[in-house]
Amino acid sequence: MTKYILVSGGVVSGIGKGVIASSTGLLLKMTGLKVTAIKIDPYMNVDAGTMRPTEHGEVYVLNDGGEVDLDLGNYERYLDVTLSRDNNITTGKIYQQVIERERRGDYLGRTVQIVPHITNAIQDWIERVSKIPVDETGEEPDVCIIELGGTVGDIESAPFVEAMRQFQFRVGHENFALIHVSLVPDMHGEQKTKPTQTTVHALRGLGLLPDLIACRLIIPQPLQNATKEKISMFCHVATEQVVGVHDVSSVYHVPLLLQSQGIVSFLQRRLNLASITLTPAMKSRGELLEQRWKALTTDQERLFDCVSIVLVGKYTDLKDSYMSVTKALEHSAFRCHRRLILQWVESSDLEPQTQDEDPKKYHEAWRTIVGAGGILVPGGFGHRGTEGMMLAIKWAREQKIPFLGICLGFQLAVVEWARNLLGIHGANSSEFNPTIADDVIVFMPEISRTHMGGTMRLGLRPTVFEPGTEQSIMRRLYGGAGKIWERHRHRYEVNPNFVERLQASGLRFIGKDEKGERMQVLELPNHPFFIALQAHPEFCTRPLNPSPPFLGFVAASCGPDVLKAQLENQLKNFKPPHPEEAMVGEEVLIEGSVDEPIHTGRDRVLSVAEES
Repeated sequence: MTKYILVSGGVVSGIGKGVIASSTGLLLKMTGLKVTAIKIDPYMNVDAGTMRPTEHGEVYVLNDGGEVDLDLGNYERYLDVTLSRDNNITTGKIYQQVIERERRGDYLGRTVQIVPHITNAIQDWIERVSKIPVDETGEEPDVCIIELGGTVGDIESAPFVEAMRQFQFRVGHENFALIHVSLVPDMHGEQKTKPTQTTVHALRGLGLLPDLIACRLIIPQPLQNATKEKISMFCHVATEQVVGVHDVSSVYHVPLLLQSQGIVSFLQRRLNLASITLTPAMKSRGELLEQRWKALTTDQERLFDCVSIVLVGKYTDLKDSYMSVTKALEHSAFRCHRRLILQWVESSDLEPQTQDEDPKKYHEAWRTIVGAGGILVPGGFGHRGTEGMMLAIKWAREQKIPFLGICLGFQLAVVEWARNLLGIHGANSSEFNPTIADDVIVFMPEISRTHMGGTMRLGLRPTVFEPGTEQSIMRRLYGGAGKIWERHRHRYEVNPNFVERLQASGLRFIGKDEKGERMQVLELPNHPFFIALQAHPEFCTRPLNPSPPFLGFVAASCGPDVLKAQLENQLKNFKPPHPEEAMVGEEVLIEGSVDEPIHTGRDRVLSVAEES
């Protein structure tokens, strides 16, 4: 029987449930268990794909093209697993499924209600997805972490809370535990427990009893013993069931902070985890993971040399909009033994009109660019700020500053080259000007122009390196492989009509799709590091296995010697997150839109064929 751990939250949202859920799963994986995770988002959207980054944060993309909540990125990074779109449950998905069943007549004419039909659909979904293999073993997980988004008491969450109340009886007491995360405000040195008492009282009134209360403190000081005892008394739990999670220097310390408070031994007793048979190989794998994670966090605290990276983006007001990019830079800095100094520049601040409107903001933005060790232009949508991005790209190209472009950054690098080196002064993307003649970036012909949700080129796709690229920086970063796999999310691509002229002028497209028709990687020769990808490699980064393009970019920003050392290491030790052999024999089917790969039999590695 799978063991289930529900992580809920109270008082306010955004207090770190995702990190606590991921850390709990990581700690259990360190004991040798196989762990999966599910995120419940109570909003009515079917998925996160149509949400603004500045409202919801990053839209995280999975192998199967699922556009999901950014917390699934936490799960994949911490647990080193590959999840599917079904690991993200939304109200929209559940209602859509139930309504489709009702239209088919599956309910035999009965009145369809929240209870039992919606709540049963939620429980059935969780049970089904929790059995799907997600790691390299290909075996059914032992433990499933379920994170309930929002806060207890929200109207939107009510059906899910009721479903979980029922679920604890469906699977049995020994197979279900609840961790409730609550804010403990610090008022001038006094830690207040009343909000936690109130939210736990509300939770109990809904039929769920917390087994662990994780007290979140937005300060660097730990939970006081007196506070812990007070919460224990008024929330009807033992003191060992109250743990504190205060601000630490890095989120990678959170698992060890929880471990030091006995969370693993408590869960082992509460869920009778000793009943799960662990082979010597499983135990050894868990012990190695623990050793490597502790070494990572210890080494991180001993870093004194720094690397300065400037991110030129469109959504810098909400840093979560670039969550995976930030993590990919952090992981790469760890590998290069550097402390990351990440500076943010709103791309529109680099544009000439800002000099007239706000000279201080303009000059501060350019002062940051001029002092950058490396410049990164990530993905995005829309015209706003793109001229500023191209000015930053031009600066990096001309001044020999290490540069990495992702998705939109790749497209704008092509536009900037066409304007300034090919002499096509009116070059642009048809995304910004649909009627332009010199559209070096065009709308992909097979993409829907009327529907937005799930209609982009999404999910895991192959890139094939061109002959003669064996010595390219990019290819060596991937261990010399001839074909690589990364996740995509875009509607626009390089116009095939301009490719010959672009390449003749010196722009090198070293990686293309399997048919050789789509430009997917560019790399400039005679430059310390100037690489751009149409894909989003940040989605496959791991703390112990950084994304190759980001690793090369950060290494180059540290200096040529560091880049050389990392290239040599990658050629010897690179472990691809999606090995070529894992793709062999998978079904190649497209469901719905031409860009929506369906799940394969194992629901893990997904359809990656070109569209028919």
